[in-house]
Amino acid sequence: MEKGLEFGLEYYMKQIPGMRRVDAKTSSPLVLAYIGDCVFDLIIKMRVAGEGNRQVHKLHEETSRYVQASAQSYMMRTMQEHLTAEEHAVYRRGRNAKSVSPAKNQSITDYRRATGFEALLGYLYLNHKYERLTELVSIGLNSMEERDAEDAGKL
Repeated sequence: MEKGLEFGLEYYMKQIPGMRRVDAKTSSPLVLAYIGDCVFDLIIKMRVAGEGNRQVHKLHEETSRYVQASAQSYMMRTMQEHLTAEEHAVYRRGRNAKSVSPAKNQSITDYRRATGFEALLGYLYLNHKYERLTELVSIGLNSMEERDAEDAGKL
C-alpha cells in the first residue's frame, strides 16, 4: 500500500516544521470556524473540480454558491435535526461567537448560523471525525440540491 494512503495527509502535515496540534476542545469557536471554513472550501472545490475541467472563473462561481453564508445557513437548518447534543453545543458556541468582521452582503442571522456551521466542521475535522463530517455535509448538500430542483420546477 502506498505510504500516503496508509498514513494520510495529517501524518505528513505533522512533519512540516513549526506544525503543532490544534486542540478542538480548547480552541475558541472562531478558531474552529476558521478551520471549518477551510475544510468546507476544500470539500466544495474538490466536488466542483471533479465535475470536469472548466474556466477557473466558472469553478469559482459554482464554488461560491455553496460557500456563501446564506447557503451554509440553509444547509445548517437541515442538518440541525441530525446533530448529537455535543455537536449542537459546538454549533451554538460558533453561532453565538462575537465576530470582529461584519457580515458582508448577508443577513446577520445567516452569517451567525454559517459561523456555527463552520465551527462544527472545524471541530469534527480536528477530532478526526471524518465520517461524521462527511455525513453532515452530505445532508446539507442534498438539501440544497432538493431546494434547487424544487425551484427549477417552479419556473
